[in-house]
Amino acid sequence: MNILHIISSPRKAASASIQLGNGIIEKLEAAYPGSTVKVHDLATTPFPHLEEAKLQSFFTPAESRSPEQQAAAKHSDDAIQEIKDADVIVIGAPLYNFGIPSTLKAWVDHIARAGITFRYTAGGPEGLITGKKVYVAMSSGGIYSEGPSAGYDFVAPYLKAVLGFLGITDVTVVRAEGLAIPGVQDTAVQKALDSVVIEALQTEEVL
Repeated sequence: MNILHIISSPRKAASASIQLGNGIIEKLEAAYPGSTVKVHDLATTPFPHLEEAKLQSFFTPAESRSPEQQAAAKHSDDAIQEIKDADVIVIGAPLYNFGIPSTLKAWVDHIARAGITFRYTAGGPEGLITGKKVYVAMSSGGIYSEGPSAGYDFVAPYLKAVLGFLGITDVTVVRAEGLAIPGVQDTAVQKALDSVVIEALQTEEVL
């Protein structure tokens, strides 16, 4: 089992999303001994935000790219290859101002490539990345899974939508929430971990 851990919090050991992500990976390793884990920490090695040169490189066939365009496309090509190589992807996603961190959004912008990870057809868009399992390790100071603040959660719905657009529909959101609420915060991460059940995965080759 090849596991990719995407970290987006800059808080290191103090981050609940990182703690939760690591806990999910420990459960995966217990279920699948001998698994390999690749960590991509977006806080220390972020993807650059898209600009003209990168967009031009995306829309230029690989064999026709100039050396400058090849360099501009490398971040995106590498990120997509990481996803293709993974069987399971664990995405750490703290809720910042109701959305995902900008580093995680930049990563999404690099992996969403027309003709590469999705394509447009006469019947509508088609995701090209299939056979993957994703766990979103989400953390938040408040309660957003239900109640009056549920409408302010633009993390889980967004990630499910964009990953589904790319063909990744097996997405489980694991929430460590209430991290700023007395009486809830001390057990939030463990409660989230206790809810995780690792099921047998059926992977398929991505062509």
